[in-house]
Amino acid sequence: MDEVAEADAFLTGTTALSGPTFEEFFAEEVGRLQRALVLITGSRSDAEDIAQEAFMRVFARWDDVRDMASPAGYLHRVAMNLFRSRYRSAVRDVRRIAGLVERDADALGPVEDRDAAGRILAELTPRQRAALVLTEAFGYSGEETGELLGIKASTVYALTHQARQALATITGDDDA
Repeated sequence: MDEVAEADAFLTGTTALSGPTFEEFFAEEVGRLQRALVLITGSRSDAEDIAQEAFMRVFARWDDVRDMASPAGYLHRVAMNLFRSRYRSAVRDVRRIAGLVERDADALGPVEDRDAAGRILAELTPRQRAALVLTEAFGYSGEETGELLGIKASTVYALTHQARQALATITGDDDA
């Protein structure tokens, strides 16, 4: 882009020559990200909170992100990092509370799901659930899923295998 075009783009706020606008990106990705997060977290409100924070972080770096090879991949990576951070924090809180108040795990029970698929997915570990949802429901390859989750592709394959075995046990389907 020449200097005149750069100055014009800066003054008018247009970005036609350097990728989509954030608004276009948001409109295209918000539904997909929220659906993935609902399946991973088991909670629509948690999914919306994580998605909102992920989009805020991407927006703060939009000038760099829009020119990346995969802005959507970066968005999903940010969201998965936020999810893992919240999960670790929740585990720490539960351990702290469990040490102070004697309760069995059922008293702290998971969020009640609205459909059978959600209840079954909730039985998986968060890592298994994330790997399975990203590969099976959203069609990411093992390598792409590994990048999004910050793990190796071989770990993704192991997690999806474990998830399928757990689902077979939960549903009583020995053929899975």
